[in-house]
Amino acid sequence: MLRNLLAFWGILLVCSTVTIAKPLQSLYSPDKKIQLVISQKQEHIIATVLYQKKSIIPEIRFGIQEQNQTFYNDMKCLGFSEKTVIQEQYPAIHGKRSSCSNIGNAFTIYLENTLKQKLNIEFRVYNDGVCFRYALSEEQPDSLLFTNEFTTYRIHREADRWMQKYIPHYEGDFPHEKGSISQGEWGYPALIRHNGCWALLTEANIDRNYCATHLANTTHCEYYQIAYPHKEEGNGVGSTYPTTHAPWSSPWRVIILGELKNIVESTLVEDVSTPCLLKETDWILPGSASWIYWAYNHGTKDYKKCCEYVDLAASMQWEYVLFDWEWDQMQNGGTLEDAAAYAISKGVKPLIWYNSGGAHNRVSSTPRDRLITKENRKKEFRKLKEMGFAGIKVDFFESDKQHMVNYYLDILEDAAKHKLMVNFHGCTLPRGWSRTYPHLMSMEAVYGAEQYNNSPYMTTAASRLNCTYSFTRNVVGPMDYTPVAFTNSQHPHHTTNTHELALSIIFESGIQHWADRPEGFYQSSDEVKSFMSKVPTAWDDTRFIEGYPGEYIVLARRKGTTWYLAGINGTTSHKKLTVVLDFLQDANYQMELFTDGKKATQICTSCNQVSKYDKIETEWLPEGGFVACFKLQE
Repeated sequence: MLRNLLAFWGILLVCSTVTIAKPLQSLYSPDKKIQLVISQKQEHIIATVLYQKKSIIPEIRFGIQEQNQTFYNDMKCLGFSEKTVIQEQYPAIHGKRSSCSNIGNAFTIYLENTLKQKLNIEFRVYNDGVCFRYALSEEQPDSLLFTNEFTTYRIHREADRWMQKYIPHYEGDFPHEKGSISQGEWGYPALIRHNGCWALLTEANIDRNYCATHLANTTHCEYYQIAYPHKEEGNGVGSTYPTTHAPWSSPWRVIILGELKNIVESTLVEDVSTPCLLKETDWILPGSASWIYWAYNHGTKDYKKCCEYVDLAASMQWEYVLFDWEWDQMQNGGTLEDAAAYAISKGVKPLIWYNSGGAHNRVSSTPRDRLITKENRKKEFRKLKEMGFAGIKVDFFESDKQHMVNYYLDILEDAAKHKLMVNFHGCTLPRGWSRTYPHLMSMEAVYGAEQYNNSPYMTTAASRLNCTYSFTRNVVGPMDYTPVAFTNSQHPHHTTNTHELALSIIFESGIQHWADRPEGFYQSSDEVKSFMSKVPTAWDDTRFIEGYPGEYIVLARRKGTTWYLAGINGTTSHKKLTVVLDFLQDANYQMELFTDGKKATQICTSCNQVSKYDKIETEWLPEGGFVACFKLQE
């Protein structure tokens, strides 16, 4: 009896001290699988995100601080707007699919602080995630200076995590953590798994009115607050705090969630970003490029070596060749002008590298400082067009501050006026700009193949990382990993050659810079060379087949009526896999299959007639893979 009484009073004591959140409003996704619940918890407005009635994000705290107004504690809910339906369909020149569409439900909550200052938060719930952003109305002061954002995600301590430590160029690992939680600062995207559900945290639609942000759980291991860039970023140049004018809206805070299929196939980052601002887009042409840097770090100094890469692109029927850094020092028989003319004579369009230069970096690699001012960009871009260049690669930005966001957008807008495609390197993470400016073909922000030049870490980590990026980095936008190398750079690759071939399908980028040296492709079989000469770089559809972060991934992609299927092994163990071909149409296909041989350097090829009712069985070597191409039979 005494034991029961003690238990009763213990429960009563706990209940009296637990803070109960008062539900205010809820919003479901159109398919009813995702629920967003808005509540009042003491002085805070919070949200809970559920997937199929299970909590995946148990708490999101909201708030923002401007120099003259704070929206965080003691917030009063004034009410909600009517619920509306968001439905949109738009074309994409490159990416996961050529026709993108999404449908979601939306409402706005109207808040007021103790000084009667007002803040709105807009919410959208799609079938593949939740988005929200802050908005200040025209009644706010004309000049705004933001000093903090209080947005905080609580992630349960038992959740699986794949997060990279924050660095402004986003070239880091995504180690798997569970149970023991590291504290620090973390770059987007952040992948978590809890209650059998997956969620990917990121942001979208950054414009000139804010900075890029990241996450920090330095105060408490379960609470990840949005953080501004570091003061020392960009060589200390530029303010950490964003400034703007009213009316103002923040970037979208994005949570892609559901099954792994929802994560991998999602275009939510682009869906909530500003639609294309370009009137003409017919000059934007996805394609393949030969790339000299991976095999020869200083190769662009050598005119004859550059010509070899032009010849490689012409032989492989690739559209582009990239002349990388140090092109201003080209010698050994010719100059940049000669190399560009030679490429054009071979039917290959040249691309060219620039150091973003300026006070924001100390990188001496040349040429630098040619794009800093609008006048310089106009002069340089006009010269490039006269020489026949199709695009630029701009490197070493090293900052997520607002002024650097403006610099990215300045380059994109001025490049568009001269019909030059753009690839950013040493850069921030994609945040939806490829929809707004579709001539942004790719961005690095990845620990990619060039790391074989820098340390032996890539040798041992590559296969695991390759099986992680489809669930993290490549979800949010095009990724210039520079895949496919059958030979070795300074440090060898342990991935099989079939694994390397599969990366041409697994990774998505509007322009793919194939890494290997000319002889690496020339020495391949006729079947492999034929495949690499025709593999698309922009897709009509993308399907997740199966996989698990860091272990393996199988994707199917379609271009026209042709389907491509690829899988890679991220482990050091043999693997057997059976894939059902039910993603195909109800028709007959001619399948060309590439599989691991007995040795890591061998690629075996076979052909067969198949349909959607068939399945293929593959055996993978450690760090191996497979590729299949399905051509519709007439």
